[in-house]
Amino acid sequence: MIITLMLLTTLIWLATWILLYLRLRKPNLVPISKGFLHSLWFISLALHGALILIPWLESHTLSLSFLNTLSTVFWLSSFILFIAQLSRPLEPLGLFIIPLMLPVIIISSLYHHQAAALPLNNGLGIHIFLSLLAYSMLALAALQALVLAAQNRQLHNHQPGGLIKILPPLQDMEALLFGLIQVGLFLLSLGLISGFIYLDGFFGKQVAHKTILSILAWITFSTLLFGHWRYGWRGRIAIRWTLLGFTLLMLAFFGSKFVLEYLIHST
Repeated sequence: MIITLMLLTTLIWLATWILLYLRLRKPNLVPISKGFLHSLWFISLALHGALILIPWLESHTLSLSFLNTLSTVFWLSSFILFIAQLSRPLEPLGLFIIPLMLPVIIISSLYHHQAAALPLNNGLGIHIFLSLLAYSMLALAALQALVLAAQNRQLHNHQPGGLIKILPPLQDMEALLFGLIQVGLFLLSLGLISGFIYLDGFFGKQVAHKTILSILAWITFSTLLFGHWRYGWRGRIAIRWTLLGFTLLMLAFFGSKFVLEYLIHST
């Protein structure tokens, strides 16, 4: 059942990407209504969500393996993007996030790595959910920063082309970036606070590196927002600080899990 659902999810996501590409790049060649595209995007999210939920419903516990968590973060990022693009010009980001997501869906369905299953009680579920939301929002911010960097470089070279042509103006792209960071930082703050409240040994030996790196990421994003507000930081400075903060955040969770599951565990 999982394999069948995985194949169906992959095909529908691929169809969503193709329609999104045609709508943005070839609007006169193949007229595609926004409503039809959104319906297909919603179906893709529903199928992907089912692929994530089925193992949880069967075991009533949450497996935080590297691949399962990465697939969940991609789903949350896609869901957030779907909601956000209904009112803001974020549709083009789907062209970048879907190709990154498809290999994760396939590999996570075919390769099940055993990880500690966590019962979601005593506030642990709240902390995990807030943390995943923060990772997902800031992942979108990092993707926005990369697209903004490419757009900035092409505009400075006076050679706008490819997908860059369909992006909103540079000023709007920067405004969207800081909006994503503000929401992501708020969620990250809630995730850290819930960790202090609900987790025993938040600075314990097993999770100290995650806590410290997450706090460093929080400081990085906070510094960027303060610099933007006080000194007008933007452009390359904003891009570099965003990518630095996201790198720290990913090392806090995904880096350590990858090392533990695939390097240390396999030796």
